[in-house]
Amino acid sequence: MKKIPQINIEKIKERTSRMSLTLALSIFVFVILLAAIGLTALGLWLLTKAGVTVDINGELQLGQVILFMFLISLIIGGVAVFFSSRLPLKPVNEIINKMNRLASGDFKTRLKFGDTMSAHPAVKELITSFNTMAEELENTEMLRNDFINAFSHEFKTPIVSITGFANLLEAGDLTEEQRVQYARAIREESLRLSSMASNVLNLTKVENQTILTDVSRFNLSEQVRSAVLLLEEKWSGKNIDLLLDFDEYMIEANEEMLKQVWINLIDNAVKFVPRCGTVELEVIDEGKNLCVRISNTGSEIPPEKMEKIFAKFYQADESHATQGNGIGLAIVKSIVELHRGKVGVTSNGGITSFCVTLPKKQ
Repeated sequence: MKKIPQINIEKIKERTSRMSLTLALSIFVFVILLAAIGLTALGLWLLTKAGVTVDINGELQLGQVILFMFLISLIIGGVAVFFSSRLPLKPVNEIINKMNRLASGDFKTRLKFGDTMSAHPAVKELITSFNTMAEELENTEMLRNDFINAFSHEFKTPIVSITGFANLLEAGDLTEEQRVQYARAIREESLRLSSMASNVLNLTKVENQTILTDVSRFNLSEQVRSAVLLLEEKWSGKNIDLLLDFDEYMIEANEEMLKQVWINLIDNAVKFVPRCGTVELEVIDEGKNLCVRISNTGSEIPPEKMEKIFAKFYQADESHATQGNGIGLAIVKSIVELHRGKVGVTSNGGITSFCVTLPKKQ
């Protein structure tokens, strides 16, 4: 027995509302046409009452009447169209003006009509879509500006440090210990700059990719452990209690891309965990999917910031007290979605957990 496909009620409502708007405009034009015909007929009736009759043998009189009625119809129709067309075209002009304002960079503009017109479902849908688009553009612009300010600051700091230490090395008269210390600082700041540039390039690359390539089968558990070892210098310096408790699991994915996911999430956990805090990593078998959960103790993420943390350039730490540029979690989200997976976050009870769910097979 064949299953009857479920009908999308929302789509039917949208089509019905749009069709009703089209029908309303058609009726409006039809009424204008009827009005013009009625006025023409009224003029003919008035002429008849005034004694202007059409004689069968009076061809000149008949021609004059036809010409007169044609001119009357033309004038009445032209005037009616001129004044009546301004009513339906007014919202169109309003939309064009608002779109021009958006194009010129005024992202605070919003579309609004009168209560009567706004009550129509199709018009209401148009207003909602336009205002949502304007709001998203405004948020993107704000995030972009914040990113430029933060990124400029993040780039400037290591450059100033590198310049300062290079000047000290050039000046000479240093002990061997100072020379090594300054050289190490230059190397660390250079790596920091390289990391920021790589994150920007990686985000651009992932966002422009629509098809997952270079898929292979590999040990996911081993990859997570390798990511932990790569960041050993960061977590060992904070005396963090690192808990890894999971079995061996295989997965089909782009190995290089997933490596970026674990490095970003573990680095994020280490960044925000307090000294002597705890970071826990788990790999959970969910049948067709694998869930990698990375949790850390410390301050919680406020609920109002929870939905924004995966947005490009957004930083939950608005004071910029911790290193970062708001790109890491955006990369994580893009890579996970490219693998047909999902990433979520919970933050309560002093524990923040990121959970990445991925299909075992692509």
